[in-house]
Amino acid sequence: MILWRAGMRNVLRHPWLTVLAVLGVALGVAVVTAVDHANEAAQRAFRLAAETVAGRATHQVVGGPTGLPDGLYRTIRVGLRFRGCAPVVTGHLQLSGRTFQLIGIDPFSEPPIRTFSSHFADRGMLTDLMTRPGSVLMLAESAAERGLKRGAAFPADGAGVRRQLTLAGFLEPPDEVSRAALASVLVCDISTAQELLGMVGRLSRIDLVLPEGEEGARVLKELRPVLPPGADIVPAGARAGALDKMTRAFRLNLKALSLLALVVGMFLIYNTMTFSVVRRRRLIGMLRALGVSRREVFTMICGEALVIGIAGTVAGLAAGALLGAELTRLVTRTINDLYFVMEVRRVPLLPGALWKGALLGVAATLAATVPAALESTGAPPRAVLSRSQVETRRRRLVPLAAAGGLLLMLVGCGFFFTERGGIVGGFVGLFAVIVGYTLMVPAAVLLLSALLRFPLELILGSLGRMAARGVVVSLSRTGVATAALVVAVSAGIGVGIMVGGFRLTVQNWLGNWLQADVYLTSADRGGGRYRPPLDPALVRRLSALQGEAQVTLSRRVRIEGAAGGTEVFSVQVPERTFLRYPFKEGDPALAWRRFNSGEAVLVSEPYSYRHHLRPGDSVTLRTSRGDRRFPVAGIIYDYGSDTGIVIMSRAGYVGNFGDESVDGMSFTARSGLSVARLLELVRATAGGEQVMVVSNAQLRRATVEVFDRTFAITGVLRMLTMLVAFVGILSALMAMQVERARELAVLRAVGLTPGQVWGVVCGETVLIGLIAGVLSLPLGIVEALVLIYVVNLRSFGWTMQLAIPPAQLVQAVVLSVTAALLAGIYPSLRIARTSPALALKEEE
Repeated sequence: MILWRAGMRNVLRHPWLTVLAVLGVALGVAVVTAVDHANEAAQRAFRLAAETVAGRATHQVVGGPTGLPDGLYRTIRVGLRFRGCAPVVTGHLQLSGRTFQLIGIDPFSEPPIRTFSSHFADRGMLTDLMTRPGSVLMLAESAAERGLKRGAAFPADGAGVRRQLTLAGFLEPPDEVSRAALASVLVCDISTAQELLGMVGRLSRIDLVLPEGEEGARVLKELRPVLPPGADIVPAGARAGALDKMTRAFRLNLKALSLLALVVGMFLIYNTMTFSVVRRRRLIGMLRALGVSRREVFTMICGEALVIGIAGTVAGLAAGALLGAELTRLVTRTINDLYFVMEVRRVPLLPGALWKGALLGVAATLAATVPAALESTGAPPRAVLSRSQVETRRRRLVPLAAAGGLLLMLVGCGFFFTERGGIVGGFVGLFAVIVGYTLMVPAAVLLLSALLRFPLELILGSLGRMAARGVVVSLSRTGVATAALVVAVSAGIGVGIMVGGFRLTVQNWLGNWLQADVYLTSADRGGGRYRPPLDPALVRRLSALQGEAQVTLSRRVRIEGAAGGTEVFSVQVPERTFLRYPFKEGDPALAWRRFNSGEAVLVSEPYSYRHHLRPGDSVTLRTSRGDRRFPVAGIIYDYGSDTGIVIMSRAGYVGNFGDESVDGMSFTARSGLSVARLLELVRATAGGEQVMVVSNAQLRRATVEVFDRTFAITGVLRMLTMLVAFVGILSALMAMQVERARELAVLRAVGLTPGQVWGVVCGETVLIGLIAGVLSLPLGIVEALVLIYVVNLRSFGWTMQLAIPPAQLVQAVVLSVTAALLAGIYPSLRIARTSPALALKEEE
């Protein structure tokens, strides 16, 4: 109890150091919790929506790009007398800028599948839903947000056309989980959905509830023969699982970046607790001499750390809840840009994220404290009483730490040369390299301080020599502070080089991929990457511009299957354009004839990486003629999708899928026609249609903006990590102020002015920042290489260019020096103003 009180008294007597340590834990926990919450909120929102909409369905009948003929449902229900089925037409509508999923159902078939779409408050609501055009149901809460009452009319945009809808009534979900999942769902009669989405006579899918075991297998065997070519039966959760897997790499990358902030925070905690031991070395030595056991001293130090860890964790969880809302918005926006459209309403902080953040915060605190606690018990009482022996002992460990760090870096590199560990292995190797490098930092501090002593002496005179000596003398403090700053700055360098190289790669890719002058698509972004087909009459009008420009037609669809979906992009291009495609493998001249005839396809680099394909291999697609194998004629660079795409000529697509619809058109001006004039011509021909017409330059800018939005969250995490490192430097300098008060007081007593003392301390901080900046350069470049050639390749299958701008490296060093200098201003002023007489009193 006495030792516990002594430990708590120490914590309370140095509130600033305690606050900084708590802040370090809090920042690390906040970043981890916020990222985990954002990832889990997005994942949970999509999973709940998918499960709620699927209901009790065990399987789904899915078709090709045009869906299924609605006669198939009659065949299954009437011809085969199978009652456990329900037809579904689904798509997206835009309501006041927000995306809603529209689900068209047959109310009389719904009870075995879904409850929310088969329960009606009164008969009039069902009558309106089935007889009044444009009638829909939505949650009462969603309607209240828009000020809508039952019977109200409101506009909605879908398939490039503005429609008038009528609120026939409200959905009545069975529980709160379903209520949250249906916040962005509209339900209507199936014929209404077919009209609104331009799918008259077609179905999106047919939901099935099959019995388990042999009976279910028998039903499947009966159903398959009646399926038309191109249709298949897949498990109900196949698509949701595939889309969840699609974003796994993205979410894992964010988690790794958030853990980096916690690693930097651990340096801060280690710094604080080591100082606590060093500052009380006389007290600990006396306690040991009086008979206090090593275990009791160890417990006292860990108890202090536990209090700091708990306080920091609680504060971090509270901050993580606030930060999580903003990160959820950024994560959702990125998923919408890269993968699929989803709406994430306000989600309370999930218990899993709270427990994870709490465990990581407390565990990281204790892990960072153990070395300091062992130091307090490892030396005999006499050695503990001598500060010089403590520093001498620490310096003797420097070669051992450097050797261990080098070994750890080699082990980390081993993860880079084997793909067995996948993405996780890449990050484990990267963290091993970072930790190994930081173990070598104290040795580098000794070496660089010796090299910089002479230049500092030339610039600052004896004060410069004293500053260089001060960094070496307090290696137990400066080594850890420098390591924390190195980790933070190097992370900024590594991620910055990776993002910059990726940006340059995308810009170069766009130059080869976007060759037309003007592009036209539907203005409807409700389906994310997949837009609804353009009006055939509009396509015919625009195709008549062949005399003014070269016209290209395209279509992007997703072919669903049991193992997930395959994105197919079909395009009608001339040979000249095809030959300029960014090929990674394959001969464009040889591939052209087979591609143009529809005999062969191209695949993107991510697709070839994930499916281990090379030119000459084949891809199996489910077409309207059944499963068909297409030879791979070439592999091209593509950065629009990390899951990969299969590129097919339009002739091959129409012939194999029977889908003549078009969702994109491009126009290349013929000789004598300016791009501005062509842009006006296309817009005038489109008339009042809801389409988006942009020039090549505008489309490139928009694509780069999407890219920048994608990495906005990375920038936020980098800033937070740098903030943790800044707090770490401030904590170290505050600790040095208390520890060296007597030494600096002696300098004041022998004649140094307050300004000169301030200069010595600032010189030390600048030297720490300069050393950290220089040491961060090689680690940052190594991190960039790992992120580009290991992590991103395994995560997304992309090959990126490496560009290391010298200006970015100079900025990193300047940032490091500036951060250290700013952190040192307050401690140096406080030291300079301290009365020598007061500081020369007996140590506390």
